[in-house]
Amino acid sequence: MDVTLTLGLILIVGYLLGKLAHLIGLPKVSGYIVAGIVLNPNLTPFIQADFPDVTEPVTNICLAFITMEVGSTLSISKIRKSGKGILTITIFEAFFAFLFVLIGFLLLARFTGNESLNLYLLPFSLLVASLASPTDPSSTLAVAHEYKAKGEVSDTIMGVAAFDDAVGILIFSLSTGIAVLFLNHAPDAHVDILSIFIKIGIAIGGAIIVGVISGFLFNMFTKHFKVEGDGVYIILILGFLSTCFGTSLFFEVEELMATMVFGVMIVNFNPNQKEIFGVLERYTEELVFIFFFTVSGMHLDFSVLSSASLLILIFFIFRALGKFSGVVLGATLTKMPRKVKYLTAGGLIPQGGIVIGLSLLMQKNEDYSEMAPLIIGTIMGATILHEIIGPLLAKITLKKANEI
Repeated sequence: MDVTLTLGLILIVGYLLGKLAHLIGLPKVSGYIVAGIVLNPNLTPFIQADFPDVTEPVTNICLAFITMEVGSTLSISKIRKSGKGILTITIFEAFFAFLFVLIGFLLLARFTGNESLNLYLLPFSLLVASLASPTDPSSTLAVAHEYKAKGEVSDTIMGVAAFDDAVGILIFSLSTGIAVLFLNHAPDAHVDILSIFIKIGIAIGGAIIVGVISGFLFNMFTKHFKVEGDGVYIILILGFLSTCFGTSLFFEVEELMATMVFGVMIVNFNPNQKEIFGVLERYTEELVFIFFFTVSGMHLDFSVLSSASLLILIFFIFRALGKFSGVVLGATLTKMPRKVKYLTAGGLIPQGGIVIGLSLLMQKNEDYSEMAPLIIGTIMGATILHEIIGPLLAKITLKKANEI
């Protein structure tokens, strides 16, 4: 099928099912994901099998837009108001998600009937648990914008999600390094912990530098050159944002953190920030959401559900328990409002994007060759649950918080 025709189908089917979801009381993003499932090459014959793979450049730009908007929620005024609470909640919910999933797998994974899993239960549990911390804020962001949600719970969710990937990458890097110790049986085996921390520092620090420089140049450009009309803003944002993302890929630093920092620079230091983000909300936001979530649905592989169903369930339940427990503890220690304490976790359930990428990285590592297929199956299956249930939980959360 022609690529142009395929793109047309994606946008039309995504829009129609998003509209249908809205009419029956569900978030539009749920409809977009269902549209992707309907067009999924593994399930229906409408689109050729390799099409989702060739959309990577466009989905990268969509993801860059989404993470930039997540960064736009981190204004200095908001951070001063609840920054300590957000950072504390982030640390606890990310670590507890990792810890709860690790314990859950160590206790229950042996009952899956997979005998070979028992041979490497500890490293397998470490690797899977390392993917429990990150949150995909794009689903919650889409729901929040659809219903124009504003308030303490919305701000806390977006703030925590914005810092979540950094903590998740740290936990992932440390866990993969420790897992190698248990997989490598050579007597002189060792892991260079210093090099691990150096890589983490380069990935995160480099991303911050790229984001700051990109944001500074954008702010200077829009300040000293007359911007005539909304269309010019869209062109400039697309140009600078793509450059920020591409530069991060070139230098092999965390591209999503770089684009998030880009958003932070605009919201805090650009005098026209309200106009800029208003333009995005009016003209590009729904287009980005339809394309990104519909294509994400096309990537989901439902064949993993049968081979790793119990592992998927363990991951989903224990991750949710860890998120909730961490949020409650972090909010309690920093004396956050009651509704923040008990409702924030509902917006941190969605997961996808970065964890899929990290799980695929394991497949390229020879040390994890035996367990990589099962890890990917578990994460992809959990992603299906998170991406379908997550938006609905986000809507319920924001509604209970009276912020819709």
